[in-house]
Amino acid sequence: MWLVVETALETPRTWVEFDNPDDAEERFRCDLTWLTSSWTCIFGAGCQGIYEDAPDVGCCTLGAHFSDKDDLKNVRAAVRELGADEWQYYDEGHSQDGWREKEDGDWKTRVVDGACIFHNRPGFPAGAGCALHQHAILTGVPPHTIKPDVCWQLPIRRTYRTVEQPDETSYLEISIGEYDRRGWGPGGHDLDWYCSGNPEAHVGSSPVYVSNEGELRHLMGDNAYDELALRCEAHLLQATALRQAGPGGRKLLPLFVHPATLLAEEAAESRKAK
Repeated sequence: MWLVVETALETPRTWVEFDNPDDAEERFRCDLTWLTSSWTCIFGAGCQGIYEDAPDVGCCTLGAHFSDKDDLKNVRAAVRELGADEWQYYDEGHSQDGWREKEDGDWKTRVVDGACIFHNRPGFPAGAGCALHQHAILTGVPPHTIKPDVCWQLPIRRTYRTVEQPDETSYLEISIGEYDRRGWGPGGHDLDWYCSGNPEAHVGSSPVYVSNEGELRHLMGDNAYDELALRCEAHLLQATALRQAGPGGRKLLPLFVHPATLLAEEAAESRKAK
């Protein structure tokens, strides 16, 4: 078992709420602490995989559950474009067993040899990693347009709840936040390694709301994303001011800056000092 250096799940957060510009009956609730963090996917660059015995397959060990019929239809269309030179398990995916299976009554991608059938293993000529993702890059389309929803959303989490107000009106609250260990259900606490709260993955050159702009626009809509970006920019200005405000400001920093981002920055400064 690795020594997992992750920040606590229960940390202070700054959230912002605003109405959906495209739907008066919806309201967004967004985690600015997460969306302005420096998290980035480090698959192939330090990712240890969610299980110690499968370090080369990242978070693709369990296969991907489809969110709905459209999600399944979208991936099916992408599968038709994949060639054997792109997909290590092409023959297996076109066998009688196919590339999907049912688990507890729901469709998901098949697990073959300990990981998702679309995951090319190290040594495959086209390179290790998701065949769907690689196909998207090769054909010049955003990966989130052809991968299963759960794959391209992770570790951004979108949830819904209906909020009942005292005047007997209600609205749909759409939360956009961090897909931390809890998002995986009870088993998430047993993962051997996980990235969203790990300083090792908080090394991105751009904050999440910028690096994952395409995914967020897909989840929220263009107008709502533009509203989010304005608030993220203002939040970053506040964080900058706190950094310069002395001990009192620095004490408040974890509310504005993701704790894993802070630890990653401290580690980088320590390396520079050496």
